[in-house]
Amino acid sequence: MRGRLAGAARSAPLLAALLLSACATARTAAPSPAQPRPVPARPAEPVAEPGRLRPLTSLRGWSAENHLAAWDAFHAGCPASRDPAMAALCQTARAMGPLTDAEARVFFEANFRVDALPGEGVLTGYYAPEYPARRSRDAEFSAALRPRPADLNPADPAPYLDRAAIESEPPQKALAWMRPEDLFFLQVQGSGVLTFEGGARMKALYAANNGRPFVAIAGPMRQQGLLAPDDTSADSIHAWLAAHRGPEADAIMRLDPRYAFFSLAPDDGRPPVGAAGVTLPPGRALAVDPAFHAVGELLWIDGEAPILKGAFPTYRRLALALDVGGAIKGDIRADLYLGQGPTAGAEAGRVRHTLRLYRLVPRAAP
Repeated sequence: MRGRLAGAARSAPLLAALLLSACATARTAAPSPAQPRPVPARPAEPVAEPGRLRPLTSLRGWSAENHLAAWDAFHAGCPASRDPAMAALCQTARAMGPLTDAEARVFFEANFRVDALPGEGVLTGYYAPEYPARRSRDAEFSAALRPRPADLNPADPAPYLDRAAIESEPPQKALAWMRPEDLFFLQVQGSGVLTFEGGARMKALYAANNGRPFVAIAGPMRQQGLLAPDDTSADSIHAWLAAHRGPEADAIMRLDPRYAFFSLAPDDGRPPVGAAGVTLPPGRALAVDPAFHAVGELLWIDGEAPILKGAFPTYRRLALALDVGGAIKGDIRADLYLGQGPTAGAEAGRVRHTLRLYRLVPRAAP
């Protein structure tokens, strides 16, 4: 998804699978570690300053973190990292037995320091959608899920046809037929699951894109007065497109020239896999810009001041950089994976928060 999910990228090509096995690997049995000293709650949590390595206790919200959930995500996703210091900690973690929340907190505080990245950016959310589809076209399911065209060469510096040009031509082959607004959102998210007549389910996997820049349609919809300034969530945009299906909605969707192509595979029921080749832990995986962040990097997100109504007020937690996204550009920019299905989609569509970002540096690192 958004980069994103197993070869997809919020309408952007994902990095090739970078490392080994997914996080479904069972933990290695080992003797339980000695009981660490319980960590008492601390009354004050000063914000870490940019350019200085500080203890994790300086992070705002650290004492309220679900350290065990963070540990589980780290345990599952850390094999994706190529950093030697992180690899050593990953090996240690995966040899340990089950931990308590307090023990997990001790592990992080003993092994990591905080590097606060300067400035502020944007936190958004993404998810793995599930949509109905049809084998044949009808009045409602009129948008073709198209495979990668034979004449599309990713190495060609010239961009391929834009969305409007592609949609003006009948498909040479349609893998499935979808509602136009569902296809548009599938392209934005990067991958998903389709349910056909009779209940058959298939995974729609990102295959390629046309090389055009991603353009968010929320801004133009606000400017044209189609949606209220604080009501441009994914749910609101999707509902408007569905209610205006036809030339009116097509004109809005074609403001985004980027177009994604897909392949189909049987739905094995497993969670989505990100660009790092690792299963994405809901609420703990980030799509980031690989120009600024290494795969498998451990980050603390501090997201607040949402601009969309109905959003959770804050997101403060540990998460791993396990995915990438075509619209995710810059060092203080992150897209939080929130899971599969409509509930995750409703939450993801309301995430647009001011972001402060902190890199967790292994203590063994120079």
